[in-house]
Amino acid sequence: MSKIGTMATATGVLLALSLAGCTKKGTDSSTATGDKPATASDGAATPPPPTGATSGTIKIWSSLPRTGSANAQTSTIVNGIKLAIDEVGGKVGNFDIVYEDKDDASAKKGDWDPEVEAANADNAVKDPDVMVYIGTYNSGAAKISMPVLNKAGLAMISPANTTPGLTKPKMGEPNEPDVYRPSGKITYFRVVPADDMQGAVGAKWMQQMGAKSVYVLDDRQVYGKGIADVFEQTAGDIGLKVVGREGIDAKAQEYKSLMTKIKAANPDFIYFGGTTQSNAGQIAKDLVAVGLKAKMMVPDGCFENAFITAAGAGNVNDRVFITFGGVPAKELKGQGAEFVKKYVAKYGAEPEAYAVYGYVAAQVALDGIKRAGQKDRLKIVDAIKSYKADDGALGAFSFTENGDTTMTVMSGNTVKNGKFEFVTKLGGE
Repeated sequence: MSKIGTMATATGVLLALSLAGCTKKGTDSSTATGDKPATASDGAATPPPPTGATSGTIKIWSSLPRTGSANAQTSTIVNGIKLAIDEVGGKVGNFDIVYEDKDDASAKKGDWDPEVEAANADNAVKDPDVMVYIGTYNSGAAKISMPVLNKAGLAMISPANTTPGLTKPKMGEPNEPDVYRPSGKITYFRVVPADDMQGAVGAKWMQQMGAKSVYVLDDRQVYGKGIADVFEQTAGDIGLKVVGREGIDAKAQEYKSLMTKIKAANPDFIYFGGTTQSNAGQIAKDLVAVGLKAKMMVPDGCFENAFITAAGAGNVNDRVFITFGGVPAKELKGQGAEFVKKYVAKYGAEPEAYAVYGYVAAQVALDGIKRAGQKDRLKIVDAIKSYKADDGALGAFSFTENGDTTMTVMSGNTVKNGKFEFVTKLGGE
Protein backbone atom coordinates (compact mmCIF):
# COMPACT_ATOMS: atom_id res chain seq x y z
CA MET A 1 0.00 0.00 0.00
CA SER A 2 1.12 3.57 -0.56
CA LYS A 3 1.91 5.41 2.65
CA ILE A 4 0.24 8.75 3.28
CA GLY A 5 2.05 11.50 1.37
CA THR A 6 4.67 13.39 3.31
CA MET A 7 2.71 16.63 3.02
CA ALA A 8 -0.42 15.13 4.64
CA THR A 9 -0.33 16.09 8.29
CA ALA A 10 -1.73 14.00 11.13
CA THR A 11 -4.56 16.50 11.35
CA GLY A 12 -5.35 16.00 7.70
CA VAL A 13 -5.46 12.23 8.19
CA LEU A 14 -7.81 12.51 11.15
CA LEU A 15 -10.04 14.84 9.15
CA ALA A 16 -10.12 12.37 6.29
CA LEU A 17 -11.10 9.56 8.62
CA SER A 18 -13.76 11.54 10.45
CA LEU A 19 -15.45 12.87 7.35
CA ALA A 20 -15.05 9.81 5.13
CA GLY A 21 -15.90 6.83 7.23
CA CYS A 22 -16.51 3.56 4.89
CA THR A 23 -19.54 3.32 -5.35
CA LYS A 24 -19.65 3.41 -5.04
CA LYS A 25 -19.27 0.55 -5.69
CA GLY A 26 -17.64 -1.60 -3.28
CA THR A 27 -18.26 -0.14 0.15
CA ASP A 28 -18.52 3.62 -0.02
CA SER A 29 -16.72 4.85 3.03
CA SER A 30 -17.85 8.48 2.99
CA THR A 31 -20.88 9.38 5.02
CA ALA A 32 -23.61 11.50 3.53
CA THR A 33 -23.13 14.42 5.87
CA GLY A 34 -22.72 17.34 3.54
CA ASP A 35 -19.54 18.48 5.32
CA LYS A 36 -16.55 19.59 3.30
CA PRO A 37 -14.95 16.35 2.08
CA ALA A 38 -11.67 15.19 3.50
CA THR A 39 -8.87 15.76 1.04
CA ALA A 40 -5.17 15.29 0.74
CA SER A 41 -2.63 17.78 2.05
CA ASP A 42 -3.60 21.42 2.42
CA GLY A 43 0.08 22.41 2.53
CA ALA A 44 1.96 24.50 -0.01
CA ALA A 45 0.80 23.92 -3.57
CA THR A 46 2.94 21.61 -5.67
CA PRO A 47 4.40 23.46 -8.66
CA PRO A 48 2.81 22.34 -11.93
CA PRO A 49 4.93 20.01 -14.06
CA PRO A 50 6.83 21.47 -17.02
CA THR A 51 4.65 21.74 -20.11
CA GLY A 52 5.11 21.73 -23.83
CA ALA A 53 7.09 18.51 -24.33
CA THR A 54 6.05 16.57 -27.44
CA SER A 55 7.88 13.35 -26.59
CA GLY A 56 8.96 11.35 -23.57
CA THR A 57 7.04 9.42 -20.92
CA ILE A 58 3.43 10.01 -19.91
CA LYS A 59 1.96 8.11 -16.98
CA ILE A 60 -1.65 7.09 -16.52
CA TRP A 61 -2.52 6.06 -12.97
CA SER A 62 -5.61 4.26 -11.76
CA SER A 63 -6.74 4.38 -8.13
CA LEU A 64 -9.13 1.54 -7.28
CA PRO A 65 -9.68 -0.82 -4.32
CA ARG A 66 -7.41 -3.78 -5.09
CA THR A 67 -7.56 -5.23 -1.56
CA GLY A 68 -10.82 -6.79 -0.35
CA SER A 69 -13.88 -8.24 -2.01
CA ALA A 70 -14.09 -5.54 -4.71
CA ASN A 71 -10.85 -6.90 -6.18
CA ALA A 72 -12.56 -9.26 -8.63
CA GLN A 73 -14.48 -6.36 -10.15
CA THR A 74 -11.59 -3.92 -10.11
CA SER A 75 -9.22 -6.51 -11.59
CA THR A 76 -11.38 -6.58 -14.70
CA ILE A 77 -11.41 -2.76 -14.80
CA VAL A 78 -7.61 -2.81 -14.69
CA ASN A 79 -7.57 -5.47 -17.42
CA GLY A 80 -9.77 -3.20 -19.54
CA ILE A 81 -7.36 -0.29 -19.04
CA LYS A 82 -4.38 -2.46 -19.98
CA LEU A 83 -6.17 -3.76 -23.06
CA ALA A 84 -6.80 -0.23 -24.36
CA ILE A 85 -3.15 0.73 -23.83
CA ASP A 86 -1.93 -2.49 -25.47
CA GLU A 87 -4.06 -1.75 -28.52
CA VAL A 88 -1.99 1.39 -29.21
CA GLY A 89 1.25 -0.43 -28.53
CA GLY A 90 1.84 1.58 -25.39
CA LYS A 91 2.53 4.72 -27.42
CA VAL A 92 0.67 7.88 -28.38
CA GLY A 93 2.55 9.91 -30.96
CA ASN A 94 6.08 10.25 -29.61
CA PHE A 95 5.02 9.54 -26.04
CA ASP A 96 5.61 6.24 -24.24
CA ILE A 97 2.55 5.45 -22.12
CA VAL A 98 3.31 3.96 -18.71
CA TYR A 99 0.38 2.63 -16.70
CA GLU A 100 0.50 2.28 -12.92
CA ASP A 101 -2.18 0.35 -11.02
CA LYS A 102 -2.59 1.98 -7.59
CA ASP A 103 -4.54 0.41 -4.73
CA ASP A 104 -6.70 2.82 -2.71
CA ALA A 105 -7.68 0.12 -0.21
CA SER A 106 -5.86 -1.11 2.88
CA ALA A 107 -5.64 -4.45 4.62
CA LYS A 108 -6.85 -2.92 7.89
CA LYS A 109 -10.11 -1.83 6.28
CA GLY A 110 -10.43 -4.53 3.64
CA ASP A 111 -11.81 -1.85 1.36
CA TRP A 112 -10.95 1.65 0.13
CA ASP A 113 -9.22 3.73 2.74
CA PRO A 114 -9.41 7.56 2.96
CA GLU A 115 -5.73 7.78 3.93
CA VAL A 116 -4.61 5.73 0.95
CA GLU A 117 -6.80 7.57 -1.56
CA ALA A 118 -5.51 10.89 -0.22
CA ALA A 119 -1.93 9.65 -0.63
CA ASN A 120 -2.62 8.44 -4.18
CA ALA A 121 -4.01 11.84 -5.17
CA ASP A 122 -1.10 13.72 -3.57
CA ASN A 123 1.49 11.49 -5.20
CA ALA A 124 -0.14 11.75 -8.61
CA VAL A 125 -0.05 15.53 -8.42
CA LYS A 126 3.62 15.49 -7.41
CA ASP A 127 4.72 13.18 -10.22
CA PRO A 128 5.33 15.41 -13.28
CA ASP A 129 4.80 12.47 -15.63
CA VAL A 130 1.22 11.73 -14.48
CA MET A 131 -1.22 13.26 -16.94
CA VAL A 132 -4.42 11.23 -16.28
CA TYR A 133 -5.86 9.64 -13.12
CA ILE A 134 -8.43 6.88 -13.75
CA GLY A 135 -10.65 6.45 -10.70
CA THR A 136 -12.19 6.16 -8.37
CA TYR A 137 -14.42 3.12 -7.90
CA ASN A 138 -16.14 4.46 -4.79
CA SER A 139 -17.95 7.79 -4.84
CA GLY A 140 -16.74 8.54 -1.32
CA ALA A 141 -13.15 8.13 -2.47
CA ALA A 142 -13.80 10.55 -5.32
CA LYS A 143 -14.81 13.22 -2.83
CA ILE A 144 -11.30 13.06 -1.36
CA SER A 145 -9.26 13.10 -4.57
CA MET A 146 -11.37 15.28 -6.86
CA PRO A 147 -10.48 18.70 -5.36
CA VAL A 148 -6.80 17.77 -5.05
CA LEU A 149 -6.53 16.72 -8.69
CA ASN A 150 -8.68 19.63 -9.82
CA LYS A 151 -6.42 22.19 -8.15
CA ALA A 152 -3.48 20.64 -10.04
CA GLY A 153 -5.34 20.64 -13.36
CA LEU A 154 -5.02 16.86 -13.58
CA ALA A 155 -7.68 14.98 -15.56
CA MET A 156 -9.66 12.42 -13.57
CA ILE A 157 -11.82 9.86 -15.38
CA SER A 158 -14.04 7.54 -13.37
CA PRO A 159 -15.23 4.18 -14.68
CA ALA A 160 -17.62 3.65 -11.77
CA ASN A 161 -18.62 6.71 -9.67
CA THR A 162 -22.35 7.31 -9.86
CA THR A 163 -23.26 9.70 -7.02
CA PRO A 164 -24.98 12.66 -8.75
CA GLY A 165 -23.58 15.38 -6.47
CA LEU A 166 -20.06 14.83 -7.78
CA THR A 167 -21.01 16.67 -10.97
CA LYS A 168 -24.62 17.83 -10.88
CA PRO A 169 -25.80 21.03 -9.15
CA LYS A 170 -28.81 20.63 -6.86
CA MET A 171 -28.44 16.84 -6.92
CA GLY A 172 -26.48 16.50 -3.68
CA GLU A 173 -25.36 18.63 -0.76
CA PRO A 174 -25.58 22.46 -1.02
CA ASN A 175 -21.83 22.82 -1.63
CA GLU A 176 -21.73 20.19 -4.38
CA PRO A 177 -20.25 20.02 -6.96
CA ASP A 178 -18.41 23.35 -6.53
CA VAL A 179 -16.47 22.05 -3.53
CA TYR A 180 -14.74 19.55 -5.83
CA ARG A 181 -13.73 22.29 -8.30
CA PRO A 182 -11.47 24.72 -6.39
CA SER A 183 -9.88 25.84 -9.67
CA GLY A 184 -13.30 26.72 -11.08
CA LYS A 185 -12.66 24.38 -14.02
CA ILE A 186 -14.07 20.96 -14.91
CA THR A 187 -11.34 18.32 -14.73
CA TYR A 188 -13.43 15.29 -13.67
CA PHE A 189 -15.27 13.07 -16.13
CA ARG A 190 -17.21 9.85 -15.80
CA VAL A 191 -18.11 7.30 -18.45
CA VAL A 192 -20.96 5.72 -16.48
CA PRO A 193 -24.45 7.21 -15.94
CA ALA A 194 -25.20 8.69 -12.52
CA ASP A 195 -27.64 7.45 -9.89
CA ASP A 196 -30.29 10.09 -10.51
CA MET A 197 -31.10 7.99 -13.57
CA GLN A 198 -30.50 4.53 -12.10
CA GLY A 199 -32.62 5.01 -8.99
CA ALA A 200 -35.49 6.32 -11.09
CA VAL A 201 -35.46 3.52 -13.67
CA GLY A 202 -35.26 0.99 -10.84
CA ALA A 203 -38.52 2.23 -9.31
CA LYS A 204 -40.24 2.26 -12.68
CA TRP A 205 -39.03 -1.22 -13.54
CA MET A 206 -40.23 -2.54 -10.17
CA GLN A 207 -43.69 -1.15 -10.85
CA GLN A 208 -43.65 -2.65 -14.35
CA MET A 209 -43.01 -6.04 -12.75
CA GLY A 210 -46.28 -5.64 -10.84
CA ALA A 211 -45.05 -4.39 -7.48
CA LYS A 212 -47.47 -2.29 -5.44
CA SER A 213 -45.35 -1.77 -2.33
CA VAL A 214 -41.68 -1.65 -1.31
CA TYR A 215 -39.58 -1.34 1.84
CA VAL A 216 -36.49 0.78 1.24
CA LEU A 217 -33.16 0.15 2.99
CA ASP A 218 -29.80 1.85 2.57
CA ASP A 219 -26.31 1.47 3.98
CA ARG A 220 -26.13 5.11 5.21
CA GLN A 221 -23.24 5.83 2.87
CA VAL A 222 -22.81 8.27 0.00
CA TYR A 223 -23.61 5.93 -2.86
CA GLY A 224 -26.17 3.71 -1.12
CA LYS A 225 -28.19 6.42 0.60
CA GLY A 226 -28.09 8.61 -2.49
CA ILE A 227 -29.49 6.03 -4.85
CA ALA A 228 -32.10 4.93 -2.29
CA ASP A 229 -33.23 8.56 -1.94
CA VAL A 230 -33.76 8.83 -5.70
CA PHE A 231 -35.55 5.48 -5.77
CA GLU A 232 -37.86 6.50 -2.92
CA GLN A 233 -38.70 9.85 -4.48
CA THR A 234 -39.50 8.28 -7.84
CA ALA A 235 -41.57 5.57 -6.18
CA GLY A 236 -43.69 8.26 -4.53
CA ASP A 237 -44.08 10.11 -7.81
CA ILE A 238 -45.36 7.05 -9.69
CA GLY A 239 -47.62 5.64 -6.96
CA LEU A 240 -45.41 2.76 -5.78
CA LYS A 241 -46.12 2.66 -2.03
CA VAL A 242 -43.09 2.91 0.26
CA VAL A 243 -44.14 1.08 3.45
CA GLY A 244 -40.90 1.76 5.33
CA ARG A 245 -37.44 3.31 5.05
CA GLU A 246 -34.37 2.94 7.21
CA GLY A 247 -30.61 2.70 7.19
CA ILE A 248 -28.75 -0.42 8.25
CA ASP A 249 -25.51 -1.06 10.10
CA ALA A 250 -23.35 -2.32 7.25
CA LYS A 251 -21.07 -4.12 9.74
CA ALA A 252 -23.83 -6.12 11.45
CA GLN A 253 -23.52 -9.91 11.56
CA GLU A 254 -27.14 -10.51 10.57
CA TYR A 255 -30.47 -8.76 9.96
CA LYS A 256 -33.09 -11.34 10.96
CA SER A 257 -34.89 -9.04 13.41
CA LEU A 258 -35.08 -6.33 10.74
CA MET A 259 -36.37 -8.82 8.19
CA THR A 260 -39.00 -10.00 10.67
CA LYS A 261 -40.11 -6.39 11.13
CA ILE A 262 -40.31 -5.95 7.35
CA LYS A 263 -42.22 -9.22 7.03
CA ALA A 264 -45.00 -7.69 9.12
CA ALA A 265 -45.32 -4.86 6.56
CA ASN A 266 -45.67 -7.47 3.79
CA PRO A 267 -44.06 -5.50 0.94
CA ASP A 268 -43.80 -6.91 -2.57
CA PHE A 269 -40.13 -5.85 -2.75
CA ILE A 270 -37.22 -4.77 -0.60
CA TYR A 271 -34.98 -2.17 -2.24
CA PHE A 272 -31.46 -1.98 -0.86
CA GLY A 273 -29.31 1.04 -1.67
CA GLY A 274 -25.86 -0.37 -1.07
CA THR A 275 -23.15 -2.67 -2.28
CA THR A 276 -21.75 -6.14 -1.90
CA GLN A 277 -19.25 -4.69 0.58
CA SER A 278 -21.98 -3.11 2.72
CA ASN A 279 -23.63 -6.49 3.38
CA ALA A 280 -26.17 -6.86 0.57
CA GLY A 281 -25.54 -10.60 0.53
CA GLN A 282 -26.43 -10.97 4.22
CA ILE A 283 -29.68 -9.07 3.69
CA ALA A 284 -30.59 -11.49 0.91
CA LYS A 285 -29.78 -14.45 3.16
CA ASP A 286 -31.84 -13.21 6.08
CA LEU A 287 -34.76 -12.22 3.88
CA VAL A 288 -35.09 -15.89 2.95
CA ALA A 289 -34.29 -17.17 6.45
CA VAL A 290 -37.31 -15.47 8.07
CA GLY A 291 -39.69 -16.59 5.33
CA LEU A 292 -40.20 -13.19 3.74
CA LYS A 293 -41.91 -13.61 0.38
CA ALA A 294 -40.74 -10.24 -0.95
CA LYS A 295 -38.35 -10.01 -3.86
CA MET A 296 -35.28 -7.80 -3.67
CA MET A 297 -33.83 -5.14 -5.93
CA VAL A 298 -30.27 -3.83 -5.68
CA PRO A 299 -28.25 -1.31 -7.72
CA ASP A 300 -25.06 -1.79 -9.69
CA GLY A 301 -22.89 -1.79 -6.57
CA CYS A 302 -24.00 -5.41 -6.26
CA PHE A 303 -23.56 -6.31 -9.93
CA GLU A 304 -20.54 -8.51 -9.30
CA ASN A 305 -20.11 -12.22 -8.77
CA ALA A 306 -18.99 -11.57 -5.20
CA PHE A 307 -22.60 -10.61 -4.36
CA ILE A 308 -23.95 -13.99 -5.49
CA THR A 309 -21.20 -15.75 -3.56
CA ALA A 310 -21.89 -13.73 -0.41
CA ALA A 311 -25.65 -14.29 -0.57
CA GLY A 312 -25.60 -17.88 -1.74
CA ALA A 313 -27.06 -18.65 -5.14
CA GLY A 314 -30.06 -20.43 -3.67
CA ASN A 315 -31.11 -17.25 -1.87
CA VAL A 316 -30.98 -14.98 -4.91
CA ASN A 317 -32.00 -17.15 -7.86
CA ASP A 318 -35.19 -15.74 -9.46
CA ARG A 319 -35.67 -13.46 -6.45
CA VAL A 320 -33.12 -10.65 -6.78
CA PHE A 321 -33.16 -7.99 -9.51
CA ILE A 322 -30.22 -5.73 -10.30
CA THR A 323 -30.06 -2.42 -12.15
CA PHE A 324 -26.89 -1.44 -13.97
CA GLY A 325 -25.78 1.77 -15.65
CA GLY A 326 -25.26 0.21 -19.05
CA VAL A 327 -25.74 -3.31 -20.37
CA PRO A 328 -23.86 -6.48 -19.33
CA ALA A 329 -20.84 -7.52 -21.37
CA LYS A 330 -22.72 -10.24 -23.23
CA GLU A 331 -25.30 -7.69 -24.42
CA LEU A 332 -22.78 -5.24 -25.85
CA LYS A 333 -23.02 -4.77 -29.61
CA GLY A 334 -20.61 -3.62 -32.31
CA GLN A 335 -17.35 -2.38 -30.83
CA GLY A 336 -18.56 -3.52 -27.42
CA ALA A 337 -18.87 -7.10 -28.62
CA GLU A 338 -15.39 -6.83 -30.15
CA PHE A 339 -14.09 -5.66 -26.79
CA VAL A 340 -15.53 -8.76 -25.11
CA LYS A 341 -13.89 -11.05 -27.69
CA LYS A 342 -10.52 -9.36 -27.26
CA TYR A 343 -10.85 -9.45 -23.48
CA VAL A 344 -11.63 -13.17 -23.40
CA ALA A 345 -8.80 -13.92 -25.84
CA LYS A 346 -6.28 -11.98 -23.72
CA TYR A 347 -7.40 -12.87 -20.20
CA GLY A 348 -9.17 -16.21 -20.66
CA ALA A 349 -12.31 -15.19 -18.78
CA GLU A 350 -15.48 -13.19 -19.27
CA PRO A 351 -15.22 -9.56 -18.11
CA GLU A 352 -17.27 -8.42 -15.13
CA ALA A 353 -19.69 -5.55 -15.60
CA TYR A 354 -17.29 -2.63 -15.18
CA ALA A 355 -14.41 -3.94 -17.31
CA VAL A 356 -15.67 -2.13 -20.41
CA TYR A 357 -15.83 1.13 -18.46
CA GLY A 358 -12.17 0.78 -17.54
CA TYR A 359 -11.42 0.13 -21.21
CA VAL A 360 -13.37 3.18 -22.36
CA ALA A 361 -11.90 5.40 -19.61
CA ALA A 362 -8.44 4.51 -20.90
CA GLN A 363 -9.50 5.14 -24.50
CA VAL A 364 -10.73 8.60 -23.49
CA ALA A 365 -7.40 9.27 -21.75
CA LEU A 366 -5.35 8.13 -24.75
CA ASP A 367 -7.47 10.15 -27.15
CA GLY A 368 -7.04 13.26 -24.98
CA ILE A 369 -3.27 12.81 -24.91
CA LYS A 370 -3.20 12.33 -28.68
CA ARG A 371 -5.30 15.38 -29.49
CA ALA A 372 -3.50 17.59 -26.97
CA GLY A 373 -0.19 16.63 -28.58
CA GLN A 374 1.74 17.97 -25.60
CA LYS A 375 2.69 16.87 -22.12
CA ASP A 376 0.43 19.49 -20.63
CA ARG A 377 -2.22 18.62 -18.04
CA LEU A 378 -4.62 21.43 -18.89
CA LYS A 379 -4.37 20.86 -22.64
CA ILE A 380 -5.19 17.20 -22.06
CA VAL A 381 -8.18 18.18 -19.89
CA ASP A 382 -9.43 20.48 -22.65
CA ALA A 383 -9.06 17.69 -25.21
CA ILE A 384 -11.03 15.27 -23.05
CA LYS A 385 -13.85 17.78 -22.70
CA SER A 386 -14.44 17.60 -26.44
CA TYR A 387 -14.22 13.79 -26.65
CA LYS A 388 -16.79 12.18 -28.88
CA ALA A 389 -17.34 8.50 -29.69
CA ASP A 390 -19.56 7.77 -32.69
CA ASP A 391 -19.29 3.99 -32.45
CA GLY A 392 -17.34 2.97 -29.38
CA ALA A 393 -17.53 -0.01 -27.04
CA LEU A 394 -20.33 1.77 -25.14
CA GLY A 395 -21.94 3.14 -28.28
CA ALA A 396 -22.08 6.82 -29.16
CA PHE A 397 -21.44 9.31 -26.35
CA SER A 398 -19.67 12.50 -25.40
CA PHE A 399 -19.41 14.55 -22.20
CA THR A 400 -21.79 17.20 -20.91
CA GLU A 401 -20.49 20.56 -19.67
CA ASN A 402 -20.31 19.03 -16.17
CA GLY A 403 -18.24 16.04 -17.27
CA ASP A 404 -21.06 13.49 -17.32
CA THR A 405 -21.52 10.94 -20.07
CA THR A 406 -24.40 11.59 -22.45
CA MET A 407 -25.15 7.86 -22.45
CA THR A 408 -28.40 7.01 -20.66
CA VAL A 409 -29.09 3.38 -21.54
CA MET A 410 -29.30 1.05 -18.53
CA SER A 411 -30.31 -2.52 -17.92
CA GLY A 412 -32.37 -4.69 -15.61
CA ASN A 413 -30.89 -8.06 -14.65
CA THR A 414 -31.68 -11.00 -12.41
CA VAL A 415 -29.96 -14.13 -11.11
CA LYS A 416 -30.67 -17.58 -12.53
CA ASN A 417 -28.76 -20.77 -11.77
CA GLY A 418 -26.22 -18.81 -9.79
CA LYS A 419 -25.39 -16.40 -12.61
CA PHE A 420 -26.49 -12.93 -13.66
CA GLU A 421 -28.93 -12.89 -16.54
CA PHE A 422 -29.98 -9.89 -18.61
CA VAL A 423 -33.71 -9.15 -18.54
CA THR A 424 -34.36 -5.84 -20.28
CA LYS A 425 -33.01 -2.46 -21.29
CA LEU A 426 -34.07 0.45 -19.12
CA GLY A 427 -33.89 4.17 -19.77
CA GLY A 428 -33.00 5.38 -23.25
CA GLU A 429 -30.15 6.02 -25.65
